[in-house]
Amino acid sequence: MRKLVYYIATTLDGFIAGPDGADPTGPAGFWPIPADYIEYLVAEYPETLPVQARAALSVTAEGTHFDTVLEGRRSYEIGLKAGIDDAYPHLRHLVFSRTLTEVPAPAVELVADDPVEKVRQLKQEDGKDIWLLGGAELAGALYSEIDRLVLKVAPLTIGAGIPLFSHKAVFDPRGWELTGHTVLDSGAAFVTYAHATGN
Repeated sequence: MRKLVYYIATTLDGFIAGPDGADPTGPAGFWPIPADYIEYLVAEYPETLPVQARAALSVTAEGTHFDTVLEGRRSYEIGLKAGIDDAYPHLRHLVFSRTLTEVPAPAVELVADDPVEKVRQLKQEDGKDIWLLGGAELAGALYSEIDRLVLKVAPLTIGAGIPLFSHKAVFDPRGWELTGHTVLDSGAAFVTYAHATGN
């Protein structure tokens, strides 16, 4: 069965964006993006680079982890504001929203249904794993369905911002098993956890 993987960049204090929710890696962003971080993404997770980064870096690799990406409306709208209507045309791209009625990119699938039910359907389909891009509200809604966490931990604290999971997530302690980690010279770390069954 396919796994739902929350593959996300986080600060040391558990935030994925600043309080305004804007792209922290954008032109006015605060997120460090050292060369070894980019090199690691290109080598290990090329499918998670957005289309403009893939073009700039001449990345054509299909990738081995994901063939589907899920994101919420707010995350999707960050791309729209930057003039990108489909940041991941090389993946099956689903946007979850109960307020949007259409999206400008014909290949992007707009989903108004319950995200839990949709993810359960996707897990039954053939293919690679499913990448939960975010944001925090969608991650909170899908908290119980996440099988693996891949945290791209930046050597950075910001004090306040958008957390990994929105405050709407239910209180449900879950155990996780460390299954892999890579620490780069720049101080960034890629840490992988699998949900510990029975916890």
